[in-house]
Amino acid sequence: MALPVLSSSAVKFRRVLAHFPQELSLAFAYGSGVFRQAGASAEQGETNMLDFVFAVDDAVTWHMTNLSKNRSHYSFLKFFGPKKISTVQGYGAGIYYNTLVPCNDRMIKYGVISTDALIEDLLHWKTLYVAGRLQKPVKILAQNENSRLQAALVSNLKSAVTAAFLMLPESFSEEDLYMQIAGLSYSGDFRMIIGEDKSKVQNIVKPNVSHFQKLYSTILQDCPQVVYKHHLGRLEASIDKSPEGQFTQLMALPKTLQQKITALVNPPGKNRDVEEILLQVAHDPDCGFVVHQGISGIVRPSSIVQSAKTILTAGAKKSVTYSLKKLYKMTKGGLKKTS
Repeated sequence: MALPVLSSSAVKFRRVLAHFPQELSLAFAYGSGVFRQAGASAEQGETNMLDFVFAVDDAVTWHMTNLSKNRSHYSFLKFFGPKKISTVQGYGAGIYYNTLVPCNDRMIKYGVISTDALIEDLLHWKTLYVAGRLQKPVKILAQNENSRLQAALVSNLKSAVTAAFLMLPESFSEEDLYMQIAGLSYSGDFRMIIGEDKSKVQNIVKPNVSHFQKLYSTILQDCPQVVYKHHLGRLEASIDKSPEGQFTQLMALPKTLQQKITALVNPPGKNRDVEEILLQVAHDPDCGFVVHQGISGIVRPSSIVQSAKTILTAGAKKSVTYSLKKLYKMTKGGLKKTS
C-alpha cells in the first residue's frame, strides 16, 4: 500500500526544494501554510510560514553541501562544521531545524532528519516527533524507492489507528477518530501549555477531514472492526473492548509505547515480561487512559529537548522571534474561544 500523495498544485513547494541539496529520501511540507486550519483566512494561509521536513541518508554530507549553498540559514553552529551540526541533530527528536529562513518571498522552516532515525520513529515511536507529523495530512514533495521507509510510513498510520481505537469508546464517529489520531503527538507536549493554540487539534481536523480520509481510507477499509463507507464519507465502528480484543491491540502497538506502558504499570523491582503486563492492562477499565499516559511519556521529553535545542539551531534572536509568534497564535486562539 502506497502512502497517499495529496493532490493539488505543489509547484511553489517544489520551487523551495530547488534551493537545497537534492539527496533526499523523503521531503514533505506540512502545517498551516500548507493545509488551511479552522479560524484562519485564505490570506493567512498564504502568509504563514511554510514548514518542511527533509529525510537524508547521510546527514553530515547533506549539511556540508547545504552549508556551501545556504550558509546564512544556520546559526553560529555553522562555524563548527557539518559533523557538529549532525551531532546536535541527533539530540532530542533527531531533527535539526533551520527556522525563519526567507525563501521565494516566504518565510520557511525546514527540519533535517536521517532516514534511519525517521524509520525508527515511524516503526517504534521512539519520540513520535516526525512520526506524529506524518499521522496527519502532509504534502509529499519527493520520495525515493526506499522500501523500508515506505513500509515504515504505512506502519506508522496503522499504529496511529490502533492507539486511537484503544483510547476511544466502543462506538465513535469518523471525525472522533481523526481528532484522536491528530492529538496523539500533542499528548504530553509542554508546548500545548505554553506556545500552542489550545484548540490546535480541532483546528487541524475540522477543515481537513477529506485529507484525513485520503490518508486512512485504505487502512480503515481493511480493518475488521469498522465498516467504512467511503462513498458516503461515513464510518461505523464497533471496537472490541473485551480484554481479549484490547490485548490484541496492545500487542500491536509500537515497541517504545509498550515499554512506556510497562514502566507505568509494573512496580519497581518486579520482573515481569511485557506480554504479562499488557494482559493486565487489557483487563483494566482505564486501559485507554494508560495508553494515553504512555504516549505522553514518549512525547514530553522529546518535545522539551527539541525546544531547548532551538536556542542552538536558531540562535537567540530567531528563537525569541519564533517563540513570540507561537505565543501570539496561542493568545489569538484563546481570545477566539472566549469571544
